[in-house]
Amino acid sequence: QMPHGHMPLPSFWKMVEDTLKQSGAQLHTFCQTFETVTPSPVTEPLNPAEERKVLSLVSKHGPDKLYQVTSNISGSKDLDLTLQRGQIVALLQSVDTKGNTSRWLVDAGGPRGFVPAGKLQPY
Repeated sequence: QMPHGHMPLPSFWKMVEDTLKQSGAQLHTFCQTFETVTPSPVTEPLNPAEERKVLSLVSKHGPDKLYQVTSNISGSKDLDLTLQRGQIVALLQSVDTKGNTSRWLVDAGGPRGFVPAGKLQPY
């Protein structure tokens, strides 16, 4: 009953592939627009306890590995961390156990776990 129900199979798969490519391009454009329209967060001031944690992370991992959380993160999978906007973490690996580069392994000054890479900015 679908309009493509009578299409030859190669034509149907070509149409599906074209539709997916078009949707992927639209999603990419949306993501780029969202990133340019959304203002980057201002560096949050640190309280004394957070400052001590940052100094500890710097001594363990070096200053070039520090990132600040740009928005609240609610961990939903095993080994995910729940972090608040403004917290400082140290990057341990820019990939998860399955090779996914959009989830990074970080040290939050005690707990270690995975967070979305898109919610971190260099500190």
